Amino acid sequence: MTKPVVLIAEELSPATIDALGPDFDVRYVDGTDRPALLSALADANAVLIRSATKMDAEAIAAAPVLKVVARAGVGLDNVDIKTATTAGVMVVNAPTSNIISAAELTVGHILSLARRIPAAHASLAAGQWKRSAYTGTELFEKTVGIIGLGRIGALIAARLQAFGVNVVAYDPYVTPTRAQQLGVQLLELDELLAQSDFVTIHMPKTPETTGMIGAEQFRRMKPTAFVVNVARGGLIDEAELHTALTTGEIAGAGLDVFTSEPPAEDGTAFPLLSLPNVVVTPHLGASTDEAQEKAGVSVARSVKLALEGDLVPDAVNVAGGVIDPFVRPGIALVEQLGQFFTGLAHSALTSLDIEVRGELAQYDVSVYRLAALKGILANVVSENVSYVNAPLFAEQRGIETRLIVEAESPLYRNITILRGTLADGSVLTVAGTLAGTRMVPKVVGINGYEIEVPIERHHLVMRYADRPGIVAIYGQKLGDAGINIAGLQVAQADASGRALSVLTVDSPVPEELLEEMRQSVGADLFRRIEVTED
Repeated sequence: MTKPVVLIAEELSPATIDALGPDFDVRYVDGTDRPALLSALADANAVLIRSATKMDAEAIAAAPVLKVVARAGVGLDNVDIKTATTAGVMVVNAPTSNIISAAELTVGHILSLARRIPAAHASLAAGQWKRSAYTGTELFEKTVGIIGLGRIGALIAARLQAFGVNVVAYDPYVTPTRAQQLGVQLLELDELLAQSDFVTIHMPKTPETTGMIGAEQFRRMKPTAFVVNVARGGLIDEAELHTALTTGEIAGAGLDVFTSEPPAEDGTAFPLLSLPNVVVTPHLGASTDEAQEKAGVSVARSVKLALEGDLVPDAVNVAGGVIDPFVRPGIALVEQLGQFFTGLAHSALTSLDIEVRGELAQYDVSVYRLAALKGILANVVSENVSYVNAPLFAEQRGIETRLIVEAESPLYRNITILRGTLADGSVLTVAGTLAGTRMVPKVVGINGYEIEVPIERHHLVMRYADRPGIVAIYGQKLGDAGINIAGLQVAQADASGRALSVLTVDSPVPEELLEEMRQSVGADLFRRIEVTED
C-alpha cells in the first residue's frame, strides 16, 4: 500500500520527524525555491512549513491531492486560508507552541528598555565606560499596560507581577472576573495609555487592529512611557512611532516585528532601527529551541490526525475542536447516513436537521454537522468535499442546517437522524446507529419505516404496494444478472399499504437493470445507494 506523502518544506526539528512515525513517505524541498516547491506539491498529501514558504493560491492549485497545510508556528500570513478552504485543504498551526517564548521575550524587551541594556552593551563593547550615560528606571511600582489579555498577555501579567508592578489591561473580550483571577485591572484603551509606564500589545492583526497605536494614542501616553510590540508588525503605525520617538512624545520602543520583514530601506520601519531609544530584534518571538520543537511536534501530530481522516483541534478552518472518544465512532456513521440521504433524495436539499438522541446528548457532537454535510455533498458537487469546505458548499447552495440534541431515545442507546426538506417541499429522513459491542454502523429508519440494515458498499432501496411474490421478482432479475443479494430486509407496510425493501448487494447494479426492476415491481421509490470511504 502506498504511503501518504508528507512534504517538509523548511527545516524542522528531528523530534518533528519522529512524531510523524513510519507510516508516511517523508520528502524534503526548499520551500523558498518556487519551481521546486510547485513540482514537489504535485503528489503531496501534506506539507509542513514555517514562515518562509508561501502556500498561496498558485501553490494550492499545484497540489491536487493535498489534504493539509501545517504551519509549525502561530502566524498564517503565508497561507491563503480562503483558497485552502475552498479546495478542501485543512490548515493547521501550533497556537500555543510559542506563547512562553513570546511572553519571555516581551519581558526581556521591557527590561532592556528600562535598564538600557543594549545601548550600554554597545558602548562598553566599543571601549567606552559611561556609567552615568545609561541610568535606567526600576519596574517596581510602575504601571504596565497590556493590550490584549489572551494567553500571551496572561503569561506576561503573571511574570511581571513578581517585579511588583501594577498591571492594567485593555481587552473587550475578557470579563472582569477573568481579569480579577489574573490580578489585572481592566481599563478602556485611552485610560490604559494615559496611566501606563510601559505598554505592550498582544492583539491579532486584523483590519480593525492594524495601526491601532498611532499618532492619537502616542499623544495620550506619558513622555516617559515605553511601547513594546512582539505580536504582529503593523499593529503600531511605524511612521507615527518614529515621530513620537524623535520628538520626545514617548521615551522609547521595543520591537520584534515589523510591517515589512526584514525592514526595507524605503519602508516605514527602517528609520526606527538606528534610533538610540529603540530596542529591536529580528522577529525572535518563537525563536527558542523549546518553542520550535513544540511547534513541530504539535503540527506533526495534527498531520497524522488529518491524513487519518480525523478532525484536528488546531485546524484553523474547521469548526470542530476536541472530539470526545465516545463521540468519535459516530462520525463515520453520520457521513455514511449523509451518502444514504443523497442517494434517496429526488430533488435538491434546502434545509437539514441533524438530530442526535440518547447518551450522546451529554457530549459536544457539533462535528456530526460537518460529517453529515460531507456525506450529503460528496456526490453532489464536482469538487473534492472535506470537513473543511462542506459548510462552504452548503452555504453556496442555500442549505440551512440545524443541530438538535436530545437525551430521549426510546428504542436505541444512541440514534442520529438526518431530516431534510427538499426543493419540492417533501421531507426525507434517514436514521442510523452503531449496534453492539463491535459498533456496527446500521441504517435503522427511512421515512418512518423501521429497518435494521448494516451499511455496506452497495444497496438498493425500493418502496412498492405490498403484495405476494415481489421478492421473487427482483430476486430473479438480480440472479439472472449475476448479482448476489448479500442481505435483505423488508419493512412492514405503512398505512397506505406500501412496503419498503432494502437490499445489500455484492456489486453495482447497472442503470438499465434498475429501471427494469423498478417497472416490474411497480415501485414509486427505487434508488441505488453507493456508500464510499475516504
